[in-house]
Amino acid sequence: MANEPRVRERPLSPHLQVYRWQVQMVTSILHRATGIVLVVGSLIVTWGLLALASGPESWSTFTAFNRSAIGFLILFGWSWSLAYHLLNGIRHLVQDAGYAYRIESFVRNSWFSIFGSLVLTVLIWIVAMMQRGAA
Repeated sequence: MANEPRVRERPLSPHLQVYRWQVQMVTSILHRATGIVLVVGSLIVTWGLLALASGPESWSTFTAFNRSAIGFLILFGWSWSLAYHLLNGIRHLVQDAGYAYRIESFVRNSWFSIFGSLVLTVLIWIVAMMQRGAA
């Protein structure tokens, strides 16, 4: 036992349970998640384009799905993801230009990305419903 090399005890890196959740952390995670949702949602757009090219029966199936409760929920979530990813991307561009690096600005702009995307999504859906009667 005396001849065995000593195992050096090293401190472990802090992990998620050590950190307190902050809005900056949430916006970073949401930005990545909405990017994934947008890629997956592109499959719905592709399905719609293929259905449109395939004729009235395929288009009817596509629109029936989108007018269902689950279809509406998916489209609403996809449109929120688009609005959030857009606003948060603009926030990143402003920071890349060298502005809004103070903590107060960073936190304020993070909250703006979250609530602004919700407001933008609701406005888009209100306009869409007024134009077509139902999106």
